[in-house]
Amino acid sequence: MSQYDARFPHGMHVVHDGPPQAPPVLLIHGSGASGASWNPVVPALAEQRRVLRVDLPGCGKSPPTPSYDVPLQAGRLAALLDDLGLRSVTVAGHSSGGYVATALAERRPDLVGALALVSTGPNPDALLPQPMILRLLLAPPFGPLLWPRRTDAMLRKAIAATAAGPVEVPAEMIDDVRGISYRSFRTVARGNTAYLAERGVPERLAALTVPVLVLFGAADPRWDPSSAHRYEAVPNARLELLPGVGHLPPLEAPGPTGELLLGLTARGADLPAAGPET
Repeated sequence: MSQYDARFPHGMHVVHDGPPQAPPVLLIHGSGASGASWNPVVPALAEQRRVLRVDLPGCGKSPPTPSYDVPLQAGRLAALLDDLGLRSVTVAGHSSGGYVATALAERRPDLVGALALVSTGPNPDALLPQPMILRLLLAPPFGPLLWPRRTDAMLRKAIAATAAGPVEVPAEMIDDVRGISYRSFRTVARGNTAYLAERGVPERLAALTVPVLVLFGAADPRWDPSSAHRYEAVPNARLELLPGVGHLPPLEAPGPTGELLLGLTARGADLPAAGPET
């Protein structure tokens, strides 16, 4: 397995793993996270796939940007894939990263060979009351006061609050989350809310022809797990519910998550998807 960093192409830090000529997989993190949230899944994927993990603008090691609108973020990813000469990419988004993945498929269907949405809420009314630590950290009046005072222990507790049980949070993820400003987080969250309020994800996907995998934890405390069944109305969609798993399948169940992603990417394994190295 090979790995290398690409610094800030189109405003994004990107880490590449796996054989350069293998079918490509793009992993997109959720809000308030970074590409490191996918770390436990990468080794199995990179044995057979070219894996790209991005830090979206303002997150992780990527610098902030004036706008975090979901379609604009999708446009940056499209430009990145164009520059790398990649087509028929399997695009996986965790949580709100699924909105960026969906917007990419809407904007540039020629780039997306398959789509995986992991713990991606389908509609605004599916959002559950959030754990207390998240409400304190993420919303006024306490959020702006507590944000600069976050400790490693506090960050681990906040991330783990959306898991169904004990979960190991990568140290790199803690470091990346610490670098996200409160303003960037709040602006990203507003962009996600606006995208979802404009049109639900199942309705957006119904207009596309791309194969879709929807992966949900059956014990997700952030989004009502029963709302995952709304995706069953989407043509070409397959729904997988993981028992005993919460909102963080890449951390809570990396093995099953990786296997499902490999199964989805296998549909495009014969395609000459990867272009020359840049």
